[in-house]
Amino acid sequence: MWIDSHCHLTHEKMESTPEELVKAAGEVGVDGMVTISCQISGDFPGVLATAQKFDNVWCSVGTHPHDAGAAEEKAITQEKLVELATSDTNIIGIGESGLDYYYDNSPRDDQKESFRKHIRACIETDLPLIVHTRDAEEDTINIMREEGQGTNLSGVMHCFSSGPKLAQQALDFGFYISFSGIVTFNKADELRTIAKDVPLDRILVETDAPYLAPMPHRGKANVPAYVAHTGKFLADLKGVSEEEMAKATTENFFRLFNKAKL
Repeated sequence: MWIDSHCHLTHEKMESTPEELVKAAGEVGVDGMVTISCQISGDFPGVLATAQKFDNVWCSVGTHPHDAGAAEEKAITQEKLVELATSDTNIIGIGESGLDYYYDNSPRDDQKESFRKHIRACIETDLPLIVHTRDAEEDTINIMREEGQGTNLSGVMHCFSSGPKLAQQALDFGFYISFSGIVTFNKADELRTIAKDVPLDRILVETDAPYLAPMPHRGKANVPAYVAHTGKFLADLKGVSEEEMAKATTENFFRLFNKAKL
């Protein structure tokens, strides 16, 4: 059994319906998935409604760093985020939130404040944090430490594509590392080295669908079913069986996202 720990079932670039995506995933042994919110004031109601349709689909609530500067997102208080996060049993995590200095689609101060708000909401609700970080490694770990050190904060570095320093810092902080199809790309040698070193009991797998389809599907719209390709690739990379990798990543998922039930 595989779990796609991060996808976007309602994204406009998806070429199939959520029903078709869930069915196709199940046919190749992907038995659960988390559909992720990026705009609380925008996509969250549809994300939650989609999760409510299926016994094996869960969701998150959160503001992506790209949208952290939007007035509607800034207006959502920590108290409101906590209220939403605890409003439905299908909501099992908070995010994706973090810092993206590669695109800088929102002012960095707004990104930082949004990230802190999400961390505080995670601590208050005891829900895991789903972290997006790109070209912002130092600020990401510093804010996580400032807000979360010595608390119950848990979470995952989603779609990990940073360097070995952040990987080790995140592991030391108690977080999990999630690998997407990027790890299968031809030029991802450093990421493969990192993946080999991450302990088996701290790895998750994801698609980030509709983005980043793994080899041999690169260039196509990604779908949750493709998480099995990434999982098998990681198994070969780490010298374990496909079954062992599936078992480990699934157990890791339910350990972290302990509100998720099948």
